[in-house]
Amino acid sequence: MNTMVALLRGINVGGHNKLPMRELVDTLAGLGFRNIETYIQSGNVVFECEGGSKIELTNQIRDAIHQNHGFAPDVMLLSADELEEALLANPFPEAEAQPKTLHLYFLGSKPPNPDYQRMEEMKSSSERFALVGKVFYLHAPDGIGRSKLAAGIEKALGVSVTARNWRSVIKINEISKV
Repeated sequence: MNTMVALLRGINVGGHNKLPMRELVDTLAGLGFRNIETYIQSGNVVFECEGGSKIELTNQIRDAIHQNHGFAPDVMLLSADELEEALLANPFPEAEAQPKTLHLYFLGSKPPNPDYQRMEEMKSSSERFALVGKVFYLHAPDGIGRSKLAAGIEKALGVSVTARNWRSVIKINEISKV
């Protein structure tokens, strides 16, 4: 059995793409996944499955949600080990004390040509960022809601992303270890 983490993008946001977590659990159980656990309402799921490539599993999840709920969200799929590696690779450990200011953006793929100049131009003087593999780290001490970099990061990276704050990633990681 493999422990996997699915981070769904854009569900239950602003009244769009509504997907109650109980229904998401039922949908994933219908795919044969086991020990399914969700965290908050924004599409964080830990589950166990047998085999299958990440591409196959991602497509199965997206297609099942589309079939059962009428929309197909982006799904960022990581192994439990990859999620833990993202935590350990945090380039801003001093920001962990204020977990709402530190965000990890999980990328759909490794960006072929990230626009670092654009990112530097968008960031505020208090913000710091780093791209490590398929994770973009953003420390935004003045808040993510005001961050021009947060709003424009997907375009600057050129790949789809979904973000979680440090507290959420810690909790999802804890769930994946049970």
